[in-house]
Amino acid sequence: MYMDWDEYFMAVAFLVAKRSKDPVTRVGACIVDNENRIVGVGYNGMPRGCSDDIFPWKKKSANKLDEKKLYVCHAEVNAILNKNSNKLKNCRMYVGLFPCNECAKVIIQSGLKTIIYMSDKYSYKIKTIAAKRMFDAANVKRYIPKSNKIVIDFSEINHIPSMKNVESALVETDSDKQNHNDNNCDESTLSLKNDKNSTNVEKIDDANEEKTQLK
Repeated sequence: MYMDWDEYFMAVAFLVAKRSKDPVTRVGACIVDNENRIVGVGYNGMPRGCSDDIFPWKKKSANKLDEKKLYVCHAEVNAILNKNSNKLKNCRMYVGLFPCNECAKVIIQSGLKTIIYMSDKYSYKIKTIAAKRMFDAANVKRYIPKSNKIVIDFSEINHIPSMKNVESALVETDSDKQNHNDNNCDESTLSLKNDKNSTNVEKIDDANEEKTQLK
């Protein structure tokens, strides 16, 4: 199945999200420049040096120090920090979940001008409303792509066409060749008939000339 650019880069964002160890919400982000080149990817995870297996992933805890929000870096920020380009001005970001207000600040400051997202399930939250308010003020465009599902089948590369399909293709090829040969044969036969008719006419003309001379 052929994918357009938006589907392709959103698929990359969702694939990157699979690297996150967040047990509740896995988010991936992919930054692309004007020439459709990927210049940065990221997923929600702990800062470098802070093990994802040690630091907490709980959303709520009796001990506030055990809540993930104090430590985790969101996908959008990681994608920007992981960039392989000097500038992100006028680039666009593909992300699974609509950015929060903190990510929106970094996105705007980095120069990104377009956000393509899949879900806005937290649209009612103050953080999301604040993010949209900042995006509007900074003229950052945002929209949702058309497709909502892409299937990647690793085993597809091993697919071998069935013999029936191969034979069918070969039969069609042989049939085309036969038709071509038949047409050539018909043309050759017609040419031979014309040559024979021409020869017979010449013989009759010669015979008539001989009769005329004898008289």
